[in-house]
Amino acid sequence: MTFADLQIEQDIVDALAAKGIIEPFPIQQQTIPLALTGQDIIGQAKTGTGKTFGFGLPLIQRLGADPGPGVRALIVVPTRELAVQVTEDLEVAASNRSTSVVSIYGGKAYEGQIEQLKAGAQIVVGTPGRLIDLQRQRLLDLSHVQEVVLDEADRMLDLGFLADIERIFQTVPAVRHTMLFSATMPAPIVALARRFMTRPVHIRASDPDEGLTQANIKHVIYRAHALDKDEVIARILQAEGRGKTVIFTRTKRAAAKLVEELNDRGFNAAAVHGDLNQEQRERAMAAFKAGKKDVLIATDVAARGIDVDDVTHVVNHTIPDDPDTYLHRVGRTGRAGKTGIAVTFVDWDDLHKWSLINKALDFGIPEPTETYSSSPHLYADLDIPAGTKGRLPRTSVHAGGATHASAADAAPSADGGERSPRPRGRRRTRASGSSGAPADATGRAPTPAEDAEGGSAESTGGAAPARRRRRRRRGSGSNSSAGSAPATSTESPTAEA
Repeated sequence: MTFADLQIEQDIVDALAAKGIIEPFPIQQQTIPLALTGQDIIGQAKTGTGKTFGFGLPLIQRLGADPGPGVRALIVVPTRELAVQVTEDLEVAASNRSTSVVSIYGGKAYEGQIEQLKAGAQIVVGTPGRLIDLQRQRLLDLSHVQEVVLDEADRMLDLGFLADIERIFQTVPAVRHTMLFSATMPAPIVALARRFMTRPVHIRASDPDEGLTQANIKHVIYRAHALDKDEVIARILQAEGRGKTVIFTRTKRAAAKLVEELNDRGFNAAAVHGDLNQEQRERAMAAFKAGKKDVLIATDVAARGIDVDDVTHVVNHTIPDDPDTYLHRVGRTGRAGKTGIAVTFVDWDDLHKWSLINKALDFGIPEPTETYSSSPHLYADLDIPAGTKGRLPRTSVHAGGATHASAADAAPSADGGERSPRPRGRRRTRASGSSGAPADATGRAPTPAEDAEGGSAESTGGAAPARRRRRRRRGSGSNSSAGSAPATSTESPTAEA
């Protein structure tokens, strides 16, 4: 089956084909024909099954080939990363039309978003907070919206956005086409659908136990020691066939620490977590998608925005709190019908969490195998070459083909950029002065005025060299008296440290 068979117009079909997207996924096959007729839809499918095009293609087609200026479609998403991803997908599908898509989310300057709205963007993809903010400022007009999509509704609930969603629904026209997508259907989401949708059709594109997902992914569960995890991960990253890898941590601090550790070991790692600003997060994600970085460390907030089809490994540095979070994490691999490997570390204190996940997802692994970086079964389970250590040599090529320089040559930064190489053969010294500034050739610390200028008096052609010569002549004589001691006191151990 092709998208043309689903009555998608040829210009959209051509736009997708140019990106190698030919055959629709099951959720798309079920959703698109109904959505084209204006039927309200509740779509239940996990991330990575293609639901963005499931609602996006009908939405674009229903707006027409040349829609007039002004917001006609609204897509509400829970996270900034997902807003960027959905926008990129819709821009691909609408590339042969005059339809314009704008992302509206916090953490980024208002000006660019407002300019796109004033320029007449027809589709808005946004997070609840920034959408409401622009509405209150009368910069976002939703009074002419014809299409509304609520994506990742269960994640909205988890993040406490339910009240904001209700407020947004109250500002759009009562007569509209509405689609809601969610991986799970908790009671508040069902209640929301009943309030704001008209006789919706419920489409479920996966089995209740997510069997297809489990078949595509090899799940490896280890009971690991916290102090040995970094070493184990470093060896996993050298497994045969290892491509892009996502590592999930429970906290922002753990993510920041791990990306620094892996970069120091020579790996090409970037991080996405709440302590980075939006520009840094977007730069890290772009570097990962482009292959400039092949390891991405993330917290759960960013999980659903990682829409990359060629992720081969997912590592749970810390076990997730519940089965749903586990599925969302490991769903970054095994996407689009490909296979993947998910490795989960279970701390001794978290065995009760694993017990719940194991029971809910029917893994049949009640007791994770105790594993260390030297355990033979680690190498066998994950196809790690014998003799692999947890640090790359100065120049190394892993199985995915990317070359890694040692950390001393160029250590990548957490946001996806590169730090400057550290100069070799230079040792900085510090004087014992209160400023803590580097000492000059005599061991004398610069004065505050010199330090503020970024150099000593020597850089201005002053008399400092002559003064230093006089000090050396006075302090070098064999008949130096005790009174001349201050002239030689600059040669203290502190100045040489």
